Amino acid sequence: MEIVVLTMKASVIEMFLVLLVTGIHSNKETTKKVKRPKFTVPQINCDVKAGKIINPEFVVKCPAGCQDPRYHVYGTDIYASYSSVCGAAVHSGVLDNSGGKILVRKVAGQSGYKGSYSNGVQSLSLPRWRESFIVSEAKPQKGVTYPSALTYSSSKSPAAKAGETTKAYQKPSVPGTTAQPVTLIRVLRTTTAEATHTTTLSKPSPSAGSSTSSPRPQPMGQRSQELELWSTTVYTSSPSSAGTNPGETDLWKPGSVLLNAGFVPKEELSTQSSEPVSQGDPSCKIDLSFLIDGSASIGKRRFRIQKQFLADVAQALHIGPAGPLMGVVQYGDNPATHFNLKTHVSSQDLKTAIEKITQRGGLSNVGRAISFVTKNFFSKVNGNRGGAPNVAVVIVDGWPTDKVEEASRLARESGINIFFITIESAVENEKQYVIEPNFANKAVCRTNGFYSLNVQSWFSLHKTVQPLVKRVCDTERLACSKTCFNSADIGFVIDGSSSVGTSNFRTVLQFVANLSKEFEISDTDTRIGAVQYTYEQRLEFGFDDYNTKPDILNAIKRVGYWSGGTSTGAAINYALEQLFKKSKPNKRKLMILITDGRSYDDVRIPAMVAHHKGVITYAIGVAWAAQDELEVIATHPAKDHSFFVDEFDNLYKSVPKIIQNICTEFNSQPRN
Repeated sequence: MEIVVLTMKASVIEMFLVLLVTGIHSNKETTKKVKRPKFTVPQINCDVKAGKIINPEFVVKCPAGCQDPRYHVYGTDIYASYSSVCGAAVHSGVLDNSGGKILVRKVAGQSGYKGSYSNGVQSLSLPRWRESFIVSEAKPQKGVTYPSALTYSSSKSPAAKAGETTKAYQKPSVPGTTAQPVTLIRVLRTTTAEATHTTTLSKPSPSAGSSTSSPRPQPMGQRSQELELWSTTVYTSSPSSAGTNPGETDLWKPGSVLLNAGFVPKEELSTQSSEPVSQGDPSCKIDLSFLIDGSASIGKRRFRIQKQFLADVAQALHIGPAGPLMGVVQYGDNPATHFNLKTHVSSQDLKTAIEKITQRGGLSNVGRAISFVTKNFFSKVNGNRGGAPNVAVVIVDGWPTDKVEEASRLARESGINIFFITIESAVENEKQYVIEPNFANKAVCRTNGFYSLNVQSWFSLHKTVQPLVKRVCDTERLACSKTCFNSADIGFVIDGSSSVGTSNFRTVLQFVANLSKEFEISDTDTRIGAVQYTYEQRLEFGFDDYNTKPDILNAIKRVGYWSGGTSTGAAINYALEQLFKKSKPNKRKLMILITDGRSYDDVRIPAMVAHHKGVITYAIGVAWAAQDELEVIATHPAKDHSFFVDEFDNLYKSVPKIIQNICTEFNSQPRN
């Protein structure tokens, strides 16, 4: 009997041990089940914009080829969320064009984004955007969990289009439970009233998850209240030894970040719906003409390199109506315009047009091309804006087959800033064939090296893109933008003494108007002022009073005849104090004095003071004017700065000569 009892006890113990071992094994299996899945990096396409991804911080893998300019990027270092994620990564230098993994973090929107050219990518400027992001190397921070799949703010994610599976967020597993993610189907165009009552999210049936239902039609007038509820995950926990009741569900919500990030106000959606229109870089507002070499000696391969160089410059310049504009002239035997300044107003349009240019052949007549550009290209009808500096960049293979000096001088005097890019210039045994030695220095705006770039080989031309862009955009150093017509403060000092008379005084005013008409008048170009004198002096109008040509001409007409004596010395001192003391530092100071008689006071000391202060003085004498006084008043050499006519009606004849002398003196300044 005892043996039977002992046997039964042993059986019970054996069964207990079996159950115990089974339980331990079961717990091990359970432990294995709650182990976190291995993190996989989601891959995106080059065209994916950061604003389409809801996640505030994530790691992604970019493919190769995202340096392509069709993947637009806005900003530098901090990028607008309208940018291509991978394009921004290449621009920032985190990736190269071969692709790779990156870490992306969303930050607040900026009031402005500055475009720049970096790592083969031209980013664009943008006034403002609601959201930004920054890119860094894919070095995940400790304690931070990054999503294995991204949440997108569109019905089909770009990853899904590429054949990948987009997963929902997963809640970290709790020991003793098995987390089973359930993705709720999206509810599209739910009205505000319906969204308010949606407080409990339930697991959909398999049929609901596998079928795609069309959005429910909405009554008219409710579209302004439409919201969109993005995909959310519900976790159903299995029973555990911790005491979870069977059938009890644990609803985990990622919080307001997920739901609210998917809600975009209607006005912001409309902002995103179309590509921001680039207005160009306002810090580089220039009118630019490229004179490209199409001669037969260049060959097809080098011509293609030249076109690629043009396209790279167009991309780096950030073309637009408020920034730089660019046209192209090709020269050979004769020059021809491919497109002018207003034909294409974006970098992308320009690049497309450049690709279609075909080589003309012929000689390399650079001088003829420069003359053509001076006479035809920079005109209002071709898009010249007047207020923007005119720049001509000449690309020369070797050396020109005609002379450039005279054509270039006329271009400079017209306000064109000429740059020369000389590629594979003549070596020692070739210099005998060069028609005009030192042609580049004879052509460029200044000979200080700023306007000349020498390139040893066509295959290194691409290295010149950034140096050239930097120089042409440095408008403060574009010295040839200043001409004899747009860079002076001109003060007229008019004799209103009794000997002049009313009728002759009107003739003098017409002479003043005729001279003024020749200049480009504005607050930034030439400015005009006037003083009338007898024994006393009167400021008729100052340099700051009028800044358009019509206003200046009307102000001259309104000057009334004073009558009195002739104190020319005192008038010069008065003009220096009341007019030229307020002249701008970067302006040439020109005093044009008109008198019909000898002065009652001494003119020598006032004239010396004027010359010492850098005021270039022209003395115009009529009838009884003393020619020895005119020569004292005039700047040296007196023969170029003093004029005499025997009667008032002949004043108009001296206008062309005065203008010629003013410009000759201006253009004879050193070019170094």
